[in-house]
Amino acid sequence: MTTKETFILHGENLVKKIKELIAEGNIRKITIAHKDGKEIMSFPLTFGVVGIVLAPVLAAVGAVAALVGECSITVEREETKEEKESV
Repeated sequence: MTTKETFILHGENLVKKIKELIAEGNIRKITIAHKDGKEIMSFPLTFGVVGIVLAPVLAAVGAVAALVGECSITVEREETKEEKESV
């Protein structure tokens, strides 16, 4: 089962937040939308994705960050076993 979480932030913090989310490791998909709700980009993440594969994605996110002011990030997370057992 997946859960969704949304963060609202400014473009200059976008790449930093994406890197933090990727480091968490339980992310399935990240969607970046403009403040008016229009989806700018969306990319899936799988377990085992490493820096070399993410480099082009982070470069694209950096380009988006330079162009947008306020945006939102919607994150789809995979529930861990611990979260499933506590319910």
